Amino acid sequence: MSRPAGRLRLGTRLTLGLGALSLAVFAVVGTALTAYMRDYLEQQLATQLKLVQTVQAKDAAAHGTVQRKPYYGWYTAVYDVADGEVRLRRPADVPEDTRAFAALARTMAHSDTELVRTARIDGEGTYRLRGCEVRPGVVLVSAAPVTDVEETVERLITVQVVVFALALAALVAAGRRMLRRGLEPLSDMARTAHGIASHDLTESAARLPLRADGRDGGREVAELRTAFNTMLEHIDDSLAVRAEAEQRLRRFVADASHELRTPLMSVRGYADLFQYAAANAPGERERHLARLRAEAARMGVLLDDLLLLARLDAADARAPLRATQTDVVELVRQAADAFRAGHPDRPLTVSAGSGPLLRLDPDRIRQVLDNLLTNAAVHTPPGTPVSVTVRTGPGAVLIRVADEGPGIPEEHREHVFDRFYRVDRARSRDRGGSGLGLSVARSLVGAHGGTVELTGGPDGTVFTVRLPRGGRGAAPG
Repeated sequence: MSRPAGRLRLGTRLTLGLGALSLAVFAVVGTALTAYMRDYLEQQLATQLKLVQTVQAKDAAAHGTVQRKPYYGWYTAVYDVADGEVRLRRPADVPEDTRAFAALARTMAHSDTELVRTARIDGEGTYRLRGCEVRPGVVLVSAAPVTDVEETVERLITVQVVVFALALAALVAAGRRMLRRGLEPLSDMARTAHGIASHDLTESAARLPLRADGRDGGREVAELRTAFNTMLEHIDDSLAVRAEAEQRLRRFVADASHELRTPLMSVRGYADLFQYAAANAPGERERHLARLRAEAARMGVLLDDLLLLARLDAADARAPLRATQTDVVELVRQAADAFRAGHPDRPLTVSAGSGPLLRLDPDRIRQVLDNLLTNAAVHTPPGTPVSVTVRTGPGAVLIRVADEGPGIPEEHREHVFDRFYRVDRARSRDRGGSGLGLSVARSLVGAHGGTVELTGGPDGTVFTVRLPRGGRGAAPG
């Protein structure tokens, strides 16, 4: 029975359980009510029999027999009891079977109290008999039928069965309707779950198309619906993050392939020219070799940046840092001197006081400063002023690299730290770089526990590097 019941829907099982419980309650209530009514009617019959017999006893004492007729269907008999012999006085209103009357009279002759018995009289049915002593040796026996009590109880049982059956049917129907309405949110959630199961999660789609609606189903159902929707939101966010990561990976691979293809094609072309020049114009060999070395060096820098980003992104690898106690101000001055030497056409000012020593990798932070300064030089016209400011804030050192160039348009600011992203897509690698400089800078600063923020407007660009004083230490990479 448990296996077929387990295949039923929850609403059906709850309805059947409600019906069974109601049936049990009705059975208990009906049994108690029937027993109470039977006892009440029997007590009423006994009281009535006692009152009638009191009057009949006086009548028998006065006339020797009972002159007054009892109720219809009742019987009365007066017996003389002597030496164990029982003799019925005539006239008497008795049935043909008087054995129960005579037995009660014989017993009553030896008793000091009234006796009550229930006996079956042939041809008449069940009767309640009561005996009392009129005088010594004279016993009055009265009998009242219990048929009315039994018929009343049977009618009560019939009424209870009909009423309880109708009440049970109405309760089951109403309960089924209420349960179906109360469990409708669960059915909606089940349909949502089936929709999710049939949804192709391998697509790059964003959000799942289904949601559990807001139908009220009680506090527990509301809590379940909230948890269900929270789970769906989490799945949506996870799918969106995965889709974005896949798109970024595809774009990264495509951009890396494109960036590597250019120097490789250059190497191949200069190699062919070198072979041709070596046979026909040996004087050009050095020039072609220099171009080959330049393209190889450019491709090496790109590969180094990609390798560095891969190592910084690896969750199971420690950051490739060699942390030492470093004077940040001195590091900024060195980067400024190198920038002035490489870009004499751009005025650079440095504003820095004495700063605290920080535990960081000086080579990597110097790389960050060089990338930010180079970015300012590449993306601004010649003669654009550039400034570097070092400030000590609460718990951190702030390095601010600013230029007074045209600035970065608003729609590009949130993407400038993406890999291979260029504000001007028309720039070549020679003019605009590979698009990895800012990505490398942010990753390196993040490995030190800091941040890089972009601010500014159309009249300039400001990059702010925040390095915490208690910077992360790392083992050599």
